[in-house]
Amino acid sequence: MLKHLYIRNFALIDELDISFQSGFSVITGETGAGKSIILGAIGLLLGQRADSKLIKVGASRCIVEAKFDLSRYQINGFFDENDIDYDPEECIIRRELTDAGKSRAFINDTPVQLTMLKALGEQLIDIHSQHQNLLLQKEDFQMRVVDIIAHTQKELDEYKQAFMQYKKLSQTVKDLEQAIAESKKQEDFIRFQLNEIQQAKLVEGEQEELEQESETLSHSEEIKSSLYQADSLLNSDDDNAISKIKTAINDLQSIEQVYPTVHDIIERLNSCYIELKDITSDISSQKDDIDFNPTRLEAINDKLDTIYTLQKKYHVNTVKELLDIMKDLKTKIENIDNSDDVLNDLHNEVNKQYDFCIQKASTLTRLRKKAAKDIEKKLSELLIPLGIPNVQFRIQLDTEPLLTPNGTDHIQFLFSANKNFSLLPISQVASGGEIARVMLSLKALISGVVKLPTIIFDEIDTGVSGKVAQKMAMIMQEMGQHGRQVISITHLPQIAAMGLSHYKVYKDDTATGTQSHMIMLKQEERITEIAQMLSGDNITEAAINNAKELLANK
Repeated sequence: MLKHLYIRNFALIDELDISFQSGFSVITGETGAGKSIILGAIGLLLGQRADSKLIKVGASRCIVEAKFDLSRYQINGFFDENDIDYDPEECIIRRELTDAGKSRAFINDTPVQLTMLKALGEQLIDIHSQHQNLLLQKEDFQMRVVDIIAHTQKELDEYKQAFMQYKKLSQTVKDLEQAIAESKKQEDFIRFQLNEIQQAKLVEGEQEELEQESETLSHSEEIKSSLYQADSLLNSDDDNAISKIKTAINDLQSIEQVYPTVHDIIERLNSCYIELKDITSDISSQKDDIDFNPTRLEAINDKLDTIYTLQKKYHVNTVKELLDIMKDLKTKIENIDNSDDVLNDLHNEVNKQYDFCIQKASTLTRLRKKAAKDIEKKLSELLIPLGIPNVQFRIQLDTEPLLTPNGTDHIQFLFSANKNFSLLPISQVASGGEIARVMLSLKALISGVVKLPTIIFDEIDTGVSGKVAQKMAMIMQEMGQHGRQVISITHLPQIAAMGLSHYKVYKDDTATGTQSHMIMLKQEERITEIAQMLSGDNITEAAINNAKELLANK
């Protein structure tokens, strides 16, 4: 539940620091006093979009902070999943907004994104304002109400997972059919391209080898001449380098006995002698292998020309890329050749997944039908004491073999406030006051299922008065039991008197401008406030007595 709210420099609020109680509380105040401003500040904590214009004139930033007691609710999983410190008795949410348009959000002093703040806020506070009554006219809202009361979350998640797989498979079929159709239009050209690359008999890495061999053959005479010259210098005549090294070794060996120092030099020369003999052997072998072969050179250049032509044509730079293109072309041809079999297999998968979805959807339908009967009965029981004694309410549930994100059901709330009148969609026949009472009754049913810590009703009593208003207050009072917190912003004294706690929002003019305030009223102050709500600024003795009576009967 909401324990404490702190607001600074927000709109007309200079500073607000107030605590809230559990159970059913009411907030009253004249139109324009600032009740909507306080709701706007709470909205910031729920992740709503911020506007720097909301900062109080003359201030550089505003702060909105709330403390919650979550000890009665199982919300610790959210904190574990997002690695945020968790204190069940004090969860602090803060939002800061600067005049530069920057916004920061914190959960227990941990900086978070607005999406995370919104995800937590949805589990902490439900603000029901007048415009939300319009949701009653929308099928997805009506479906959501039934699903909440039917406890279908597990089954709905399973269905949605199956539905997503069905959509994915269906899209795969659609994409493949389109690709095959396009390929068939170009089949002759694709086959030509594939044949063209296949005829080249490409091998990955061969381009570099062929280019090197072409370079060698093109300079074969120059290479052969250089190899012959090197061979001649090293080994071809009596005065070659190898024989001179051999002579040097022999001369040094002749003095080794008397001059041992030359032993290391002899060893090094021997190593050089052996290495040069090997080099000479390699040169001799290579010079014999080098021959100008015009036939081979022509074949190599023809193959390279083919490679270069294909690379230019297909806008690539390597043989590997050409081989990748060939592989892709093969796949396209295989898809064309095997398209009927592939599509049949995929269609079978889609049909199988469709049947699976229908099976999951039928479970949802069964649960929804059962819940719909309960909702019809309980809602009528709630609406009769709310001034609609002849209410008729029915949930029309139609099922079609057409998959939607929520199953195969279409739901419509049908309503009539009078006897012997045909039931029609609630949006067509219910007045604003009747819709408000239906919404309150639905919220009461939902609150028994969803353990939401705090529910705020913003003037849900529009269009009602007298005993009906008192009955609405009793429903909200009952909703505020069992650890829940219900706050009603109201203009009706009958509802204001039923609150266990009573807050007043007012504004005054100061030297620095208009400021909004909020205080918790004591018993005597409540009498005055409710009397004023009954009779206006000129509070009469009768109004005071009436206020006392209302408070005594709560």
